[in-house]
Amino acid sequence: MIISFEGIDGSGKSTQAKHLMSRLSGEAHEVLYVREPGGTQISESIRELLLNPEVKMHPFTEMLLFSAARAELVREKIRPFHERGGIVICDRFFDSTVAYQGGGRKVADADWLDAFQREVVDGLIPERTYLVRVSVEEATERLAHRFKSQKAADRLEMAGAAFFHRVSKEYDRLAERDPERFRIIDGSASEAEVAEEIWEDVSQILSS
Repeated sequence: MIISFEGIDGSGKSTQAKHLMSRLSGEAHEVLYVREPGGTQISESIRELLLNPEVKMHPFTEMLLFSAARAELVREKIRPFHERGGIVICDRFFDSTVAYQGGGRKVADADWLDAFQREVVDGLIPERTYLVRVSVEEATERLAHRFKSQKAADRLEMAGAAFFHRVSKEYDRLAERDPERFRIIDGSASEAEVAEEIWEDVSQILSS
């Protein structure tokens, strides 16, 4: 089983992905948590390049680098674990590229990009994708607080409000187009409430 978490930066998706990983592990499930970009030696090297705020690159180059990192991760980590029957939790997967580089950067037609990404992931489609949705304004406030207390913004987090509005709109389009796979989660609820809503849905999937 593959479960992916999506959402704009500051939505809380990474926190919820880790909550789910801990809960599944506590229930004695075999779980692999992966984040994108990253997870393999090559993918981590690509991550450093992609998120470096001092690096300038063409949006199409950005898309190809995200795709290359994902292709490595799928073939080296995700597919072998999935084929052994484990549960894979992806903190971002191919929908991120459609939303960020397609909707946000406008590098290519979103439908073409979606089809291309399905080739990148070698046909592996999540059984469930949780779109943790918050307003761009709320996400911006959260990121500002994070940067003040922890770290500086990375290259994508510095893209600006207009960019994230386009990304959010594209995520909504993806969820509307594939309602069987996507579940839209209200990320403005408390962390515990969001975690419980996700757990209830995952429990139903596991028991079916």
